[in-house]
Formats: sequence, structure tokens, C-alpha cells
Amino acid sequence: MCALALAGATGLTGCSEDPDAGTNGVGKLPADKIQSRTRAAADSARAVRLSGTVVTSGSTYKLDMQLKADGGTGSVTSQGATFRLLRIGEQLYLKADADFWSHADGGEKGGETATTEKLGGKYVKVPQGDPAYKKFSGFTDKDVLLDGLLALHGALATAGHHEQSGVRTIRITGDKGAGGSLDVSLEGRPYPLSLTRAGDAGTLRFSDWGKDFTLAGPAKDETVDYGKQLPTS
Repeated sequence: MCALALAGATGLTGCSEDPDAGTNGVGKLPADKIQSRTRAAADSARAVRLSGTVVTSGSTYKLDMQLKADGGTGSVTSQGATFRLLRIGEQLYLKADADFWSHADGGEKGGETATTEKLGGKYVKVPQGDPAYKKFSGFTDKDVLLDGLLALHGALATAGHHEQSGVRTIRITGDKGAGGSLDVSLEGRPYPLSLTRAGDAGTLRFSDWGKDFTLAGPAKDETVDYGKQLPTS
């Protein structure tokens, strides 16, 4: 802290507080160095939780995912439908309610079909050859997801000191913010904490860096192996 001192008849004199005092020091680096440090920290972390929205290929996805090297778990909401994803190694499961599968099977909302009865509320194994595997497995892959999300576009620059959930941060931007902005922690390791993607393509928060969690497969009576291809949704 910077203290104020009485200086005799001249009154109060002060000094400005150093925003990088007591931090990890990355706030003093140029933007490209901050970006490389935060990417290295993110890549080396054993786990992370991310939440927020991602807009891709014209679709908006609301995510709340826990990720680590060998898989991930969490929820995804798109077009009013919420479903859970669980990946352990190469095996991906999708769990959704009956309405989700009713639409996938071509039925009317609320209609009872063989598909909804079989798949509703169950962890459905997603075959690797099914289009849904490629579409959704990326949401459970820490490296793939972070590589795609943490890139800023255009010339990099710093954009001042900020705060995210009580943690001091330094903000870096691409193309003066048009190419996205990223808040990087000034406390502990320089993990990314908040991201605004370029082109209004979503905002995300990152937390629980390095906090491990258990990935466990669903019980046998909660699992359905539908076959080589899921219903088209």
C-alpha cells in the first residue's frame, strides 16, 4: 500500500500505488509475452472448469464443463435443449431427457416413441463414427477446447488492470478488443480467468485451475448402447 504522509505546512503528499506490487509479475510484460505465459499455464494445468457461452457455426452453446487430460463432464444447452456430456478416454456418453430424443427421432414434443423410452434419461454411448461424436467430443477435450478458445485475433495489446471474482488481473486484447479480450490472473500462476471472444462469439469464465476431479463411468443400468449411429437431431 502507498501511505499518505504529512509534510509540514505543505499539507498532504501521496504516491500512486503500484498495481503490480505483490503479483506474479506478468502485468509488467508486453501482451505477446503475457499470452504465451497464460497459454503455458493453461496447458500445464491438470484440470479446469469453464462456463459461459460459445457461438460457433451459427449456433449458440451454453457450457458448464469440467475438463482434464483424459476426459470431461458437464452440461451443454443449445436451442432450448440441455444435455449432459461425459467422456472417459475415447468413450463419449450423451444424456438427455425424452423430449430431446423425441425430436431426434422425428416425433412430436411429448410423444412417446420407442426411442424416447429407450434413451430418455440414460447415458447413451456415442459411436466414434457418428457425426455427434465429432460435434460434441470437442466440448469435453481440454486441449482442443482451450486451443480454439484462447486465441486472440489481430495486434495484441494490454488494456489495463482489472479484477475477476476478487482476483487481480491484467487484460490483453486483440485488435483493440475487436479480436477478443482475455483477463489473466496476477495472483499465483497466470491462468486465464475471463474471455470475451471476437465477433460477439461468446464469453467464458475459467475457474478451478489445477483442481482434480473424478471421472467415473455410469452404472450399467443407466447406460444404453444404441448402435453404430444415433438418431439425427
